[in-house]
Amino acid sequence: MIVDIIPIRREEWQVKYRRLGKTDMKVSVIGVGTWQFGGEWGKSFAQEEVNRILGRAKEQGINLLDTAECYGDHLSEELIGGYLAQDRREDWIVATKFGHHFHEKFSRTDVFTPDDVLKQLEASLKALRTDYVDLYQFHSGPDAVFDNDALWTALDKQVQAGKIRHLGISIGSNKNIHQTSAASRIGASAIQVVYNRLEREPESEVFPSCQEQDLGVLARVPLASGYLSGKYKPGATFGAGDVRHRHDPAAVERKLKEVESIQANEVPTGMDMAKWALAWCLKHNAVTAVIPGCKNEEQVDANAAAAELLSDNHPQAWKPAE
Repeated sequence: MIVDIIPIRREEWQVKYRRLGKTDMKVSVIGVGTWQFGGEWGKSFAQEEVNRILGRAKEQGINLLDTAECYGDHLSEELIGGYLAQDRREDWIVATKFGHHFHEKFSRTDVFTPDDVLKQLEASLKALRTDYVDLYQFHSGPDAVFDNDALWTALDKQVQAGKIRHLGISIGSNKNIHQTSAASRIGASAIQVVYNRLEREPESEVFPSCQEQDLGVLARVPLASGYLSGKYKPGATFGAGDVRHRHDPAAVERKLKEVESIQANEVPTGMDMAKWALAWCLKHNAVTAVIPGCKNEEQVDANAAAAELLSDNHPQAWKPAE
C-alpha cells in the first residue's frame, strides 16, 4: 500500500466515484454512515438536521448512504426515508442491513431466520420510503446462520422481484474469511468490514479474497470510532449516552496513545488528521469507499475533502464511457 499522500490543488479535486465490485453501481468514495442517527452516539437527531446533513452530502457529490435495521428500531432508516421522500431516490445508493431486532439503546438480539429477515426487509423498505434497496447486507451474524442456504434462496427471490438490487455481507470479525470467501457463491457483491489505520487485519486474507472475487469493499469505522479524528487525547472520556463509553478504558487509552504517535510521525504537518485517515483507507487497492459517520454539515464537508488526496489510478475508479 502507498501511504504517501500528496495534496492536489483545490480547483483540481472533486468527490470521486468507484465501481462497487462486480455491480454496475457507481458509488462515491466517501459515503455517509448513519449509526449516529439511531441515537447511540450521544445525540438524538431531528428530521430537519438529517435533511441538512444529507442535503449537504449531495451538494458535495456524495451518493452512498449506509444504515441498518437496528440503528434504533429502524429509526435511522426512517430519518433517511424522510429525506428521500423529498429528494430524487435514484440519485442515491442506499445500503442497509438485516439480522437484528433492536430493543433499547445498546441492546439487540440476532434474528436470521428467512421468514423474519423478509419481515425486516419489508420494515426497512417502509421506513426508507422506497420500493427497493441498492445493497442489502447480512449484518455481522455467525457462520452457523450464514451457512443456511434457505436464507440466501429467500433473498435471491427478493433480488429477482426487484426489492433488492444487490446483496452484501457486513462481516462481524475483520478476520472472517469463511463468509468473505463464500460471497460469490451466495450471490453477494460487496463486503463491509472495519478498516482503519489502527485496525488492519483485513489486509492479510479478507482483502485478497475480495480482489480475487471482484467484490466491492466498504470500510466502516474508518476513523476508528472518532479516535483517528485527532480531537481526542490520551485520558479522554465519553458520556454514558455515547457508545464509546462502553469501550474498554485500557484499550481506548492504548489507541489514543497510538493515534498521538501516528499524528506526530505519519500525518503531514498542518494536515487535518481525519482527512488523512480517510484517504489512508482509500489508498488501498481493495477499498471502494469509506462510510464515516457525521453529526453535522461541517463534518460532511470535512469528510468529503478527503477526496482531495486521491489519484484516479485506483483499479475500481469509475470513468465515463467513451
